[in-house]
Amino acid sequence: MEGRLWVFVGLAALMTMTPGADTALVVRSTLSRGRAAALLTVLGICAGCLLHSIASALGLSLVLSQSAAAFDAVKFAGALYLAYLGAQSLWAAWKGHGGGLLPHDKPLPPQHPWRSFSEGLLTNLLNPKMPLFYVTFLPQFIDPKGHVVLESMLLAFIHIALALLWLGSFALFLDRLGGYLRRQSIRRRLEAVTGALFLALGLQLALQER
Repeated sequence: MEGRLWVFVGLAALMTMTPGADTALVVRSTLSRGRAAALLTVLGICAGCLLHSIASALGLSLVLSQSAAAFDAVKFAGALYLAYLGAQSLWAAWKGHGGGLLPHDKPLPPQHPWRSFSEGLLTNLLNPKMPLFYVTFLPQFIDPKGHVVLESMLLAFIHIALALLWLGSFALFLDRLGGYLRRQSIRRRLEAVTGALFLALGLQLALQER
């Protein structure tokens, strides 16, 4: 399995680093709530990956991949949720004002920690591409004559670790730019771009075929 393992790590890393809804959500969370909230968002995304891997091991993801009705239900729920997040970001960009620099020690608005975690979790769970990833992509790197369940869980944990490392590092990098990103004009632009990206991703998801 060693050769296939490194191929999987490379491809999974490339897929993880490709910008998408998870990346946009981390940007939004870092800008609006700060580092701690962004890291909780990342943990929520990784928890979603873990639940998808467990569902795949139990055969539930196979139902989603083979049932058009189930796939469409998850797809449209995910599209609506992305549109909701996009509308929130656009509203935050619209109601912002001024172009000054916010004080570095000014606390961000208090938020319940579970809100950031649940946003990451729901964004991942309502993405129908994730169960397809675990059902169609991951099995290609498993030896059918070996310990299938153990190998599938190992690959799943590698994927989760890559997501945690990449998105966590990205959140910390954005937080280090806090002095620049706290300029109201910059935050408004980033909120607007993030909101538009969420809406575009939601539309793309709604139009996606199995």
